[in-house]
Amino acid sequence: MNVTIRPERDEDHFRVEALARDAFWNLYYPGCDEHYLCHILRSHPDFIAELDYVAEVDGRLVGSIMYSKAELLGAEGEKVDIVSFGPLCVHPEFQRKGIGTALVGRTVELVRNMAIPAIAIYGDPHNYCKHGFRNGLDHDVGDLDGEHPLGLLVLELEQGFFGKREWKLRQSEVFKFDPADAEEFDKRFPDREKKWRYSQELFKMQIRAFLRKERLSIAST
Repeated sequence: MNVTIRPERDEDHFRVEALARDAFWNLYYPGCDEHYLCHILRSHPDFIAELDYVAEVDGRLVGSIMYSKAELLGAEGEKVDIVSFGPLCVHPEFQRKGIGTALVGRTVELVRNMAIPAIAIYGDPHNYCKHGFRNGLDHDVGDLDGEHPLGLLVLELEQGFFGKREWKLRQSEVFKFDPADAEEFDKRFPDREKKWRYSQELFKMQIRAFLRKERLSIAST
């Protein structure tokens, strides 16, 4: 399989949106809105164009990763600029073939060269711990409420950056779009059935799961 990782071009835009729709349709809830997020992110001031990459297999666009600006907020008013990625998508026919890994690997190195201390995302730990991400609790990074969702994941790029203080993650406002706008945008695409999948139940469990600072002590017998 001949995989090419390259920057997204203008002519890729609709194909990336269609790809995101294929990748996420019925995954987290009936239908999806990630293709709309791709669409609005490119024109948002928090979009980071130089980290917008796609994957091709023999000329077919099968993967995409997009980045946005984010911030770490300290208790005494400190602000540190970091980045977040998402959507990250791979066409269902090409999943579990290393394409998502290749997209993450290429762009993480670009972020590292930009002297950005960390990447923070919301995602499934099963997909990202293999890339070195840890739950925010392990780096004293919480959400804006100071809690530690299971899906809040952090990759430390500047060694030793974490461990000195507690932080709260603030992602871009681009993620707070109106679902009605996403529904309207979806009308540009062919009709597709919205239906239940078991992955939606898993997702509901994950977004309601939080980690606590207390550690469990396991005694050997």
